[in-house]
Amino acid sequence: MTKNKYNIAYLLGLALTSAMGGLLFGYDWVVIGGAKPFYELFFQLKNSPGLQGWAMSSALVGCIMGALLSGTVSDKYGRKNPLIGAALLFTLSAFGSGYTDDFNWFIIYRLIGGVGIGLASTLSPMYIAEVSPAELRGRFVAINQLTIVIGILAAQITNYLIAEPVPAGTTDAEMLASWNGTIGWRWMFWAELVPAGAFFLLMFAVPKSPRFLVKLSNHGAARDVLEKVGGADYARVELERIKGSFGVNDRKVHWSDLRKPKIKPIMVLGIVLAIFQQWCGINVIFNYAEEIFSSAGYSVGDMLFNIVITGSVNLVFTLVAMQTIDRWGRKRLMLIGSAGLALIYSVLGLSYFMGWTGLPILILVVMAIAVYAMSLAPVTWVVLSEIFPNRVRGLAMSISTLMLWVASFVLTFTFPILNSTLNAYGTFWIYSLICLAGFVFIRSKLPETKGKTLEEIEQQFNTSNEVREAIEND
Repeated sequence: MTKNKYNIAYLLGLALTSAMGGLLFGYDWVVIGGAKPFYELFFQLKNSPGLQGWAMSSALVGCIMGALLSGTVSDKYGRKNPLIGAALLFTLSAFGSGYTDDFNWFIIYRLIGGVGIGLASTLSPMYIAEVSPAELRGRFVAINQLTIVIGILAAQITNYLIAEPVPAGTTDAEMLASWNGTIGWRWMFWAELVPAGAFFLLMFAVPKSPRFLVKLSNHGAARDVLEKVGGADYARVELERIKGSFGVNDRKVHWSDLRKPKIKPIMVLGIVLAIFQQWCGINVIFNYAEEIFSSAGYSVGDMLFNIVITGSVNLVFTLVAMQTIDRWGRKRLMLIGSAGLALIYSVLGLSYFMGWTGLPILILVVMAIAVYAMSLAPVTWVVLSEIFPNRVRGLAMSISTLMLWVASFVLTFTFPILNSTLNAYGTFWIYSLICLAGFVFIRSKLPETKGKTLEEIEQQFNTSNEVREAIEND
């Protein structure tokens, strides 16, 4: 079936609505970076690296909780209803983070927002993958990454517009007494209330995933969704294929299912890719932009503008990924990303070691973001949403996403320690080595999945595992 027979407008509506979870994920994830210089003064964290790291990484603990919860709730309630719950959590977090005057409550609200991120980061790409035709799945799942990037850029622009200019030589006391230090940083969080409310309302309009409906044996409702996607013939073929991937006892999923011989290697692949997407190091540029650009000689005002530049590049190259992911394939883009970042980080580390400042550092940072945006950022989520078998996808994806956020917590929490111990050059050289190791793993372990239905991918892994077992038995 050719793609012009699909109801692209309908698919796009479903993808954009569910991907608003990605937009809020991106905004909530990055807004704290722009507010960081100001809330740290307000809460008196300036001389406490441990509390600075906790303030930045606390949301990641919530992400871990949300990702762990997502497997259970998605298998029981589907993808749609938990995403509505995530919208409520984003709303509460946005209001509370900006309202509170107490650091402990600030952490609690960040944790709540993190739970929303953990749910959305798991369920939004999963939902899109389960409603999208095979030949369009890559670019439609990449819409989720696009909205994450838009959310990141929206947070960066919002922070830049809200913050008043900070003149060179401004003291901490002057900054604390300014608009930025008293109320400006609060509005950075409150701006999230608008998209959070829209996400909550719009999610009521989307149907449940056809594959979840088949899991519930609600074949009629699944057929209706598939017919809206691609017509009666497409629905008939796809429905039979989906039904064939489920057994009679597959409605209940147990943790032990993930350790079965046919699923365990796929779980290992998903977990390693999830960890690598974080340990490649790019997120420290977003979360610790102040330290990175300050080390390169930029002021706070320059830092906020440079963050907008990096966010814009992130958006442009995510669009590049959407145009290439279904043509070039997942594996090629992952290899380009890991090799490209390894090279850029090695040069970036050398730049810090040699004491270079200003434009060269900004150029290298922008190059790293461009490479990441067109490769590891969107492709990892696409691969994770499609490699797991239908019957365990919710639980398996939640475990992979859980490990992604654990890795992200470790990355975010350890960066200030690495940066102060090894300096910027040593830290980025470590990330370069990690990217090199990721390249080797992807080249040897990741199969190409472009153009295949989710059920064909499942069969591809089953065949590979059967061949592996036969070789081992011989």
